[in-house]
Amino acid sequence: MGKMANRAVICECLLEEAKQDQDICVVVSDSRGSASLTPFTKAYPERTIEVGIAEQDLVGISAGLASAGKKPYAASPASFLTMRSIEQVKVDVAYSNANVKLIGISAGVSYGALGMTHHSLQDLAVLTAIPNMQIIVPADQYETRKMMAALQNDTHPTYIRVSRNPVEDVHENENFDYEIGKAITLREGDDLAIVACGDMVSIACHASDELQKQGIHARVINMHTIKPFDEEAIIDAAKNTKGIITMEEHSVYGGLGAMVCECVAQNHPTKVRVLAFPDEITTSGTAQELFDYYGLSVENVVKVANEML
Repeated sequence: MGKMANRAVICECLLEEAKQDQDICVVVSDSRGSASLTPFTKAYPERTIEVGIAEQDLVGISAGLASAGKKPYAASPASFLTMRSIEQVKVDVAYSNANVKLIGISAGVSYGALGMTHHSLQDLAVLTAIPNMQIIVPADQYETRKMMAALQNDTHPTYIRVSRNPVEDVHENENFDYEIGKAITLREGDDLAIVACGDMVSIACHASDELQKQGIHARVINMHTIKPFDEEAIIDAAKNTKGIITMEEHSVYGGLGAMVCECVAQNHPTKVRVLAFPDEITTSGTAQELFDYYGLSVENVVKVANEML
């Protein structure tokens, strides 16, 4: 199957699930097009709530719908969904334990050319600190479908983080075990471990394949769930490899790398290198240009791996 944007896959899944479940509804903040939800809004106009550019209302209304027994999926650009309405996410959704699925679209540097105002490189740091929040970052279309199926029977407040662009498949099909909170090992190896999430997973796989050519066996751990965090997978990597590299489309502070470092420090200290966006005003450019510029590339992972060994 060709590349697909995970946001489009979410819409496909919602269209199918909505046939069987009358309670599924979509809440948008003038974002149906950018969220790829237009097909759903056309098929189910009576189950679409448009709030306009008002992210705080988006979250508050979704929490109200959930309290009335509905199953709202609220979609908005991640930069605005998590920053403008963080109070509502914390109180209306998490504190109230509301069955709201928040879809942060165009996360990370998807809106590359628009600069820091539209980059979302703090969302994981902020949301992991909020009790009751579940955080999932699917890596490809197959994982997104598995995630949506799992969420159908899951009532936890959840933040789904997806990028804007079509992403390369890291799975060949849907024939793999998927469990929220359980990391997936995509490459085996005992020299190093590369832990990645979202769009970084395919880069990690390519880096592992390149290292294999050099005789270096790098395990690839796809951490599709940031919270609950699979500590067991990290501890095993710390014990059975010579070091860990983390990759994420997020700030170096408070994200995947920080969580891996914390886990390793408390359980089995080992060398860790965190590849993420530095603590500075990010420059503008396409997402790919920014990945390359900030070292989230196959070449840099291979370089770092060789330095660690």
